[in-house]
Amino acid sequence: MTSDVDDPMTAEFDTVAEWTAQVAAALGPEYFIPAGCRGSGQPSALDWLLDGLRPGLGELLIDVGAGVGGPAAYAAAHTGVRPVLLEPEPGACRAAVRLFAAPVAQADAMALPLPDASADLLWSLGVLCTAGAQPNQLAMLREMRRVVRPGGRIGLLVYLATTPRLDDPPQGNHFPTDGQLTALLRQADLQVLARAQAGDLPAPSADWRDRTDAVERELQRRFGSTPQLSAATEQSDRIGHLLSAGQLTSQVILLRGSNP
Repeated sequence: MTSDVDDPMTAEFDTVAEWTAQVAAALGPEYFIPAGCRGSGQPSALDWLLDGLRPGLGELLIDVGAGVGGPAAYAAAHTGVRPVLLEPEPGACRAAVRLFAAPVAQADAMALPLPDASADLLWSLGVLCTAGAQPNQLAMLREMRRVVRPGGRIGLLVYLATTPRLDDPPQGNHFPTDGQLTALLRQADLQVLARAQAGDLPAPSADWRDRTDAVERELQRRFGSTPQLSAATEQSDRIGHLLSAGQLTSQVILLRGSNP
């Protein structure tokens, strides 16, 4: 199936992001973080990254491509960091403010509105593949390296292609191979400290799944007939198919600058 929405990326990350906040607000506060973590924010991946980032109470965590803000809110609740959300889509920015009263700025990942060495920690979850082709991905990685202080750490969740050609990939996504990512990280002066396959990490708890399922059901009930939700669901389903087929893999990676 091919959606009739002109830009499925905008539908997914702007329109449906704002609808997700509406649904979560109606369901109640206990649904806010699970709703805000739809997509790349599984608790086990967030826990793995937070263990490696070792955030201190009150330290600044920059979330690049923060979406609705669920992962940043999860990090704040579990570690006491002070998150700042950077997100290019205005609907997602409004959703993050509505659900979490989060400090958020509309910003491009290739031109972060922060001074050099201004952040203690930074992460970006499932965003690199949406930046465009490899020159844009390198620019994004270099920007993240620039804004983290000497010795600061960076966490990534990335989707990597395992085959030269992908069956029906989601529109607007460019998935590097493992070798291409390694080259990009080297060019960005970033050193890998640890990495893990996200699929090998523990599955979410039954309670978490119940809440995310409730959000999905309510999204379908309210907006299931819209082309925007259909487009966003199709994008997500395509990634799910590629992961199941082994054509994509999802990894969590802990980084720091090569010369802290």
